[in-house]
Amino acid sequence: MTGELVREAPFDRLKQRIKRAMGPWGVFFEGFLRNPVMVGSIIPSSRYTIDKMLSRVDWNECRLFVEYGPGVGTFCRPVLEKLRRDGMLIVIDTNPMFIDYLKATIGDSRFVAINGSAADVEEIVRAHGHTHADYVLSGLPFSTLPDGVGPAIASATHRVLRPGGAFLVYQFTSRARDFMARHFKRIDAAMEFINVPPCFLYWGWKDAPQD
Repeated sequence: MTGELVREAPFDRLKQRIKRAMGPWGVFFEGFLRNPVMVGSIIPSSRYTIDKMLSRVDWNECRLFVEYGPGVGTFCRPVLEKLRRDGMLIVIDTNPMFIDYLKATIGDSRFVAINGSAADVEEIVRAHGHTHADYVLSGLPFSTLPDGVGPAIASATHRVLRPGGAFLVYQFTSRARDFMARHFKRIDAAMEFINVPPCFLYWGWKDAPQD
């Protein structure tokens, strides 16, 4: 056993050096290797995807922005740049490695990182003093999530959003729209080709009840 530990130590040190040299890409890559079903992609989203996905957010009316599966913060920093001073960004990820990384690298007082499930978004939002979210962003791979998890997340997201808010989803397959359509009657769609791989973009709007 001692000999095995001695042989493993140099390899572990080498992995840590490579990860440090790669910066956030190294953390993202390791997260993908550990749980590809939950991460969905080996490469973070492009700036074009980020800009297009966030372009329909009314930042003046956004007090709480929630993100599922933030990874290494590819969307977090652009959101914080646009978010009002009294706003809050809550990110939720099941991977503690990503959460620890985000807590260590983002010092904004408006930022909250939670190690947990997106299906529990309602409880998480209430625990941080809010009754609803204005926008929810997700890059979770709905098509590969365990049975029942995708529908549970879509349902909880619709409930937690305020009327007029939206569920922003970027995916590499069109199946996410099926999960959204059960709850969101109005869904806008687009494609972003300058991304690896190209991705589908969806905005599911929670319209106000009709009188």
